[in-house]
Amino acid sequence: MTSLPGREWDFDASDSTQENQIPSRRVLIEQRLPQMFPQLSQRRIEKARRYGTVESIEAGRLIYRMGERSDGIRILLSGTARLTRRDGLGNTHFWMELGEGHFLGETAQLTGKPYLADAHAVTAVEVLLISPSRLRMLMIEEAHIGEQVMRALILRRAGLVQDGIGPVLIGPLEDRKLIALEGFFRRVNHPYRIVDSDGGFNLAALPNPPDLSAVRWPLVALTNGTTLCDPSEGELAGALGLLPQLDESYVYDVAVVGAGPAGLATAVYAASEGLTVIVFDTQGPGGQAGASARIENYLGFPTGISGHALSYRAFMQAVKFGAEIVAPTEVAGVRCCTYPHEISLHDGRSVRSRTVVIASGAAYRKPQIAGLDILRTHGIYYWASAIEGHLCQDREVVVIGGGNSAGQAIVFLSNFVRKIHVVVRKSDLQASMSRYLIDRIAALDNVELHMNSAVDSARVDDEGLSGLLIAGPTGQRFLETRHLFLFTGAEPNTSWLQGCGISVDDRGFVLSGQGFPDEMGRVHFPFETNVAGVFAVGDVRSSSVKRVSAAVGEGAAVVAEVHKFLALRARVSVRI
Repeated sequence: MTSLPGREWDFDASDSTQENQIPSRRVLIEQRLPQMFPQLSQRRIEKARRYGTVESIEAGRLIYRMGERSDGIRILLSGTARLTRRDGLGNTHFWMELGEGHFLGETAQLTGKPYLADAHAVTAVEVLLISPSRLRMLMIEEAHIGEQVMRALILRRAGLVQDGIGPVLIGPLEDRKLIALEGFFRRVNHPYRIVDSDGGFNLAALPNPPDLSAVRWPLVALTNGTTLCDPSEGELAGALGLLPQLDESYVYDVAVVGAGPAGLATAVYAASEGLTVIVFDTQGPGGQAGASARIENYLGFPTGISGHALSYRAFMQAVKFGAEIVAPTEVAGVRCCTYPHEISLHDGRSVRSRTVVIASGAAYRKPQIAGLDILRTHGIYYWASAIEGHLCQDREVVVIGGGNSAGQAIVFLSNFVRKIHVVVRKSDLQASMSRYLIDRIAALDNVELHMNSAVDSARVDDEGLSGLLIAGPTGQRFLETRHLFLFTGAEPNTSWLQGCGISVDDRGFVLSGQGFPDEMGRVHFPFETNVAGVFAVGDVRSSSVKRVSAAVGEGAAVVAEVHKFLALRARVSVRI
């Protein structure tokens, strides 16, 4: 039986003043144990007291159970507590013993998500329980305590994910659905472990084995003993307790659709300025940028930063200021004819908000290649993370595309694969790729560029993709490969807007700042659509600059327009 933690991930838990070129995740965590489990000074504990309530727990009692919804962090005022973790195979693992001045919890305790460990009172303990909302308040009002606590919570989550003790993902290692679920765990930063079903694993070893005659891979064995068979990402998120309960009678100030850089920036700035914010995303924080192996031209990170790391930092900032992030959840549509606006979800629920910010981004096009069913054939990828890198170890791969995302993927994959064939329609890369990426690619000895070329057809066998026929200036050439990476331009994610009257350009990107007067007799703001109170930012907006930094800037700038709109709307309501 082959069992391994989730394949290497690239989340950097360092604080924002440090570069994130680090030698080893394991070394990082061992070196940072004092930061992971700091002992709060008596002075800081006294300051924290006004944010919580004191509880007394007898020796031998369970303080909280893994999988239960969190009611906050607990600061140990006296006594000793032991932390243990359970995995989906029914095993229990020791994590840590903590005493007076230490606190129990990790990032899930900021949002009320389920605990990822069991906590037991070794001796009689007295604790200060601080609820998620009060904890966020403490972190903002007491900055020094907040910095110490936030760093510890993030590092603990990093350690949990690195150890991989939690749900167990079971199936063939190269199964397309298993890889997709592995990507889900990675996006939501949840610990998991993989078991290769082809390595002799006995399903009868599961606490509650499924009907062997009806097994569909992959399986997910949860820590509560439940086994899910071929679950969707939404089903898995629900089973893990990641989806919040929504109060459909509540009216938010800002509803953001999309949790990429633009959406997260909107959430951070809006929530930090006192607006109530809810964010929806079909996958998880990061969007297309979250899949970037390394972003090297983002301001403030001279050694570069992975898209995943940047997205996670932004996500934690948004959560810290009180933004509610609902993912994975798909938005079905928005009703613009009423006020407040109503956003409907595919699961039947709805949310009302005074303003809506469209930040749903764009998705890579799926080219038509003869002989290839892109949606069903094994070996087709739209991003390059450590998961894909390990799957392609020492293989030949093909990358289609000549933009920055393709360039970042090429540089990243060059560390894993034997050779990369890059197929580009244009005669050079300068029009679509940053200079630093072009120079980096030119220095790689395992990359071959096929300019003025296109994929003509594909060969597929029982295992999936087996080769591609490319056509170029010198004729045709067959490339044997089982791995194809597509970075072929983007189309806006705007299908959910159909029927609400929002104007788009001839390619489907959302128009904003068109100068039309609205029903209040004023001209729309630069990021506002033709529908009053509905804004668009980032890659989904027509004429936007398709860069992470530009998306972040738009997300920050649109908040000022939201404030102006809400103030104007309030004045109009008073006159009425």
